[in-house]
Amino acid sequence: MTVARTWSVALSGLRGDLVEVEADVSSQTPEFAIIGLPDKALGEAGRRVRNACANRGLDLPKRRITVNLSPASLPKRGSGFDVAIAIAALATSGRMDADRIARTVHVGELGLDGRLRPVPGVLPAVVAARGAGHTRVVVPAANAAEAALVEGVEVFAGACLAEVVRWHGGVCDAAPLAPVQGAIVDEPDDVPLELSDVVGQADAVDALVVAAAGGHHLLMSGPPGAGKTMLARRLPGILPPLDDEASLSVASVRSLAGETVTRLSRTPPFESPHHGASAAALIGGGSGVIRPGAIARASEGVLFLDEGGEFPAAVLDALRQPLESGVIQVHRSGVAATYPARFQLVVATNPCPCGQYGVPGGACECAPQAIRRYTRRLSGPLLDRIDIDVRLQRVSAARREGGSRPVTTGRARETVAEARARAARRWAGTPWHRNADVPGTWLRGPAAPSTEVLRPLDAALRRGALTLRGYDRLLRVAWTVADIAGHDTLLADDVGRALYLRRGTAS
Repeated sequence: MTVARTWSVALSGLRGDLVEVEADVSSQTPEFAIIGLPDKALGEAGRRVRNACANRGLDLPKRRITVNLSPASLPKRGSGFDVAIAIAALATSGRMDADRIARTVHVGELGLDGRLRPVPGVLPAVVAARGAGHTRVVVPAANAAEAALVEGVEVFAGACLAEVVRWHGGVCDAAPLAPVQGAIVDEPDDVPLELSDVVGQADAVDALVVAAAGGHHLLMSGPPGAGKTMLARRLPGILPPLDDEASLSVASVRSLAGETVTRLSRTPPFESPHHGASAAALIGGGSGVIRPGAIARASEGVLFLDEGGEFPAAVLDALRQPLESGVIQVHRSGVAATYPARFQLVVATNPCPCGQYGVPGGACECAPQAIRRYTRRLSGPLLDRIDIDVRLQRVSAARREGGSRPVTTGRARETVAEARARAARRWAGTPWHRNADVPGTWLRGPAAPSTEVLRPLDAALRRGALTLRGYDRLLRVAWTVADIAGHDTLLADDVGRALYLRRGTAS
């Protein structure tokens, strides 16, 4: 009897593990058995393979077929193994090129008529195949564009199983596969929103530029109509473009979420979940296959929580761990997945449920208990992880007509790029490039400024107005202020500016 072997990929979050698919036949009653920790969807692959082969006129052995997925200890989920199982089972007859089959990774689901159906996660699967040393992958035609985004891998796309069989040397009435060409890697993105549209909020615009320059988290509070959402949506436009690795990571998360990926975008992602979203929608979840939530989809970009006071406290507190670690771990019964969570958090909230508390000329009708309950949705530990706190007021006629010339998106982007370049030079030789990533032990150790410069922070720490985590975050913001100002060392004015930007949580 002939044992045929090929390859597929098992995904757990963004991590992909190569799975060897072995097929063997025996002279027993016709049966199709799949072993190696398959889930229910994968366990049903035998029926799909038999019907697909019959409807495409492909001769599947009419004996007992045993398919082993190795390593057997690794859980396998989903229908993306169908094509690999079908090819391995058909190859037991010895009528195809066994060497080519053994050097090819197959990803895709089969329809009962033999069509190759698209599956989510093809992009990270191809990345995993490349990382394991494979250079040839077969995918469904609908997934061809995203698979071709991975350099160094020859991608072949098919519309039906018969095309894959013919390409492997089998005899059938179908055209062989052809390599996929012309993947779009750097298609120009949409024109970013213009920052100069924001008028009368000079302090808030400055805070937004500081947040972008250092990668800091931002809280904006103020009445409705003050421009909080308008400012937040302009943050991605002033952030530096994504590099190749970050672009591929963003596209891989989109692929796992089931979105159609046809190009690598250089614009940082922007996610804005509704305040009615559950904790599972934020961190990710699902039955069997864990899908990424808003936190993972915002990685390398911005997670914007509009109406932050309306989010349930439990949902907001789910942000605390990923804000510190930069990853989000999702655990379900018998399965776990890890996704990146390197995002900038921007929270916009009103001062009270009606939005009029403390507003000049406003009439707040909220009860004191309602105001306290509303403001306490943002817990102390979460606020302690936010670097910049900006209080906005409605724009009056005088502020709209007067003031300095508005900052444009282009100018702000240049300022951010120059500040980040200065920070990268300072932290050269370390694992960090942005001020927001530098640990406190380094800021208070090798990079510590003079005692005179640190005096205001030390005083706030002694009074209990500042935690040690807040102390470190203020130092990070101060370094970003210094980078924007062009200072090579940290000055007292830089620390004072950082305290001003964090006045909502430091006072």
